[in-house]
Amino acid sequence: MASRSGPAYNAAVDEFREREYPMLKDSVYLDHAGSALCAKSLMDAFAAEMTSVLYGNPHSASSPSQLSTARIDDIRIRLLSFFKADPADYDLVFVANATAGVKLVVEAMKSLPRGYVYAYHESCHTSLVGAREDAHSSICLDDGGVQSWLDGQDPFNSASQATSAALFSFSAQSHMDGRRCPLSWAKHLTGKALKDSPRLYTLLDAASFCATSQLDLASPDFAADFTVLSLYKIFGFPDLGALIVRRSAEPVFDHRRYFGGGTVDVVVCGKEQWHVRKTQFLHERLEDGTLPFHNIMAVDAALKAHLRLFGSMDRISAHTAYLAHQLCNGLRSLRHGNGRPLCVMYGDAPGDAGPLGAGPVVSFNIANSAGGWVSLAEFEKLAILKKMHVRTGGLCSPGGIASALGLEPWEMRRNLSAGFRCGTDSDIMAGKPTGVIRASLGAMSTESDVHRFVDFVREFFVEDALAEPRPKTLESAPVKRPSSLRVKAMTVFPIKSCGGFRVPQGTRWEVRPEGLAWDREWCLVHRGSGQALSQKRYPKMALLRPVLDFERGTLRVEYQAQSQGSVLDYVEIPLVANRVFLDDTTRQMSSRVCGEDISAQTYMSSGINDFFTDALGVPCVLARFPPGGRGLNSRTSKARMQKHQQEDNLRRLPGSFPDIPSPPESDSEQQQHGKILLSNESPILLVYSSSVDALNEEIESRGGEAVPESTFRANIVVESLVGEPRQPAYSEESWSGLRIGNQDFTFLGACRRCHMVCVDQATAETRQEPYTTLAKTRRFDGKVYFGSHMRHEPGARPDASSSQPTIQVGEPVTVYGGEFM
Repeated sequence: MASRSGPAYNAAVDEFREREYPMLKDSVYLDHAGSALCAKSLMDAFAAEMTSVLYGNPHSASSPSQLSTARIDDIRIRLLSFFKADPADYDLVFVANATAGVKLVVEAMKSLPRGYVYAYHESCHTSLVGAREDAHSSICLDDGGVQSWLDGQDPFNSASQATSAALFSFSAQSHMDGRRCPLSWAKHLTGKALKDSPRLYTLLDAASFCATSQLDLASPDFAADFTVLSLYKIFGFPDLGALIVRRSAEPVFDHRRYFGGGTVDVVVCGKEQWHVRKTQFLHERLEDGTLPFHNIMAVDAALKAHLRLFGSMDRISAHTAYLAHQLCNGLRSLRHGNGRPLCVMYGDAPGDAGPLGAGPVVSFNIANSAGGWVSLAEFEKLAILKKMHVRTGGLCSPGGIASALGLEPWEMRRNLSAGFRCGTDSDIMAGKPTGVIRASLGAMSTESDVHRFVDFVREFFVEDALAEPRPKTLESAPVKRPSSLRVKAMTVFPIKSCGGFRVPQGTRWEVRPEGLAWDREWCLVHRGSGQALSQKRYPKMALLRPVLDFERGTLRVEYQAQSQGSVLDYVEIPLVANRVFLDDTTRQMSSRVCGEDISAQTYMSSGINDFFTDALGVPCVLARFPPGGRGLNSRTSKARMQKHQQEDNLRRLPGSFPDIPSPPESDSEQQQHGKILLSNESPILLVYSSSVDALNEEIESRGGEAVPESTFRANIVVESLVGEPRQPAYSEESWSGLRIGNQDFTFLGACRRCHMVCVDQATAETRQEPYTTLAKTRRFDGKVYFGSHMRHEPGARPDASSSQPTIQVGEPVTVYGGEFM
């Protein structure tokens, strides 16, 4: 492969990927593909070495240990040579990752007698931004700020005079958009430093740059004192980083206080306390404790595999630059039917970026045909289903994101107060995105990856034509429609994200303020993270089938085989809050459900917890969140009417949404959502069977297989009566309320869907439907909706045979609002 380029290079990579990773042949790799896909080749060689050579702890005189020491010294020199660094001028320190290298520098700087002042470029990774917390003062500089510094304007003013040193950090290549900074900055800034100024040190983050480009430390323009990089981003394995230190900057580490095993020649304890550090090499003083020597041995295999596969970094650089240019052009060419561009691009393609060039990193956001932003969470759901390996969000680049998206500090504070956190679904705040979509090309990326990704974006996000808006039908008040529906099925899900229990025909079921009785009162909590487990991550939860046995007073949970449907094992849980099983209330477990902190009662029974742990292969415990709690023992409904339900928007996609009355205009008219237990958003989820039928028709017309109603995990499914006028498909999103028997319910808004609907509830297998078709037919304002949330209205008359309100399967349903066909 090393001797090939262009089409031959692509063909060789395709052949390599098919041979080495046949199970991933349908995937598209646009997230450091070189590192991800090179790993297997070198790991085979590494495994062969590990099974034929014995290596020992380098801090010993045994033969295996001395062999490790010699090999580590050799590999250190080989790595320096890989970066064209003369060992006479540089030393290389092995660290856990690039961030660990940054921390070593920061610890040294803050140990200086008078500390340091700090400046960093706005494109810096979060790990470099964090260095400001130990500085006496700090400043973030854009390109103009650095140029002013080069022109002689001190960014620190007089603050640096009282410190021992100044530190400037910048990235060789922004990992957000690929933009490159001049590596000559360090040389020019050092040359501009005044004689009476504190010593200026420079820290270069080369992690993104080194993945696809040659880092040349022998260049006369290169003058950074410290360089951090990630070996896994270059080779894929091992998971190591490196800190390369210019020997003239080594004295900065003389004031470092901590020492670990292997970094000292003598240590005295007891009556006197003193030590003598090793002095021959800097790495001997900084590599605390036992080195990960097996991982370091893997670096040798990585260097050999990299050379064998690619020949040189220059070849990788040319290949990825070409692909990045193709990707940029492909995304820029996408336009909606009304001519609006689909993608808003951040940064330049390598061929458009001037003399410095740009790395093979393409960042963008997607806008709909009306100019509104498409949610990153919705994009990522589709990307996961279609096996598109990209990254979305803030990318640990706070300065770069704020600059690209025009986010002011006050806006970011407002977003934080409004609930935005890294990794949440709330990625559009006050009309602005809070992150980007990033595709980063690597040595193992090909033209087919680029073309398939552009086709994916086109298929799901280009809106070819706008449907004409229908005249808005105004209703002064909700209209009660004659009964033409009935309850087809009712299901409760006692344990969040596990299987459902179908309410038997003829059984009256209690309706509580939090929803149907026994619905989502329990959850499984990860022992380590405290997060409630979800079927999105653990599809086998669908095979945990609950049975509510009121005669025995137990919740019986059966674990069924994935294919045969036979019961493999079961456990019985008392329905009463038995203190024998539950943890004391003073020691309740702090957990998180849908990003929300809760306090749940955990089960102490090893028999119960081991059943779930063994079934799922995940260390977890059962927890209960019973009704009636307060504070962290209670939750509030999050469902609300969506924009497409409130306004007469243009119908942009098939399956467009019907009109509903105008939204409330004052606080007094706002809905009171009430309490929920462990459901995601609302007390009750309803699905209309005609909507499922219409969706299945659409799926089958596209060559897919129909999905059952159980796919949508609704609490209540309603259906039209035979021979009666029926509501149109998807009309449940226009209803304002309904009555089941003599119980009234108010609708709270459409249900936003995720790719959990792709988990087959019978087999736990993951598929692409129905989310793929939903994304094309039921997406509005960048989000996918199906079904409706609702709550019970208190004050309705209880059933004659019960002191509590109840409903049952087969009861008539009367709709408020909506349209008949």
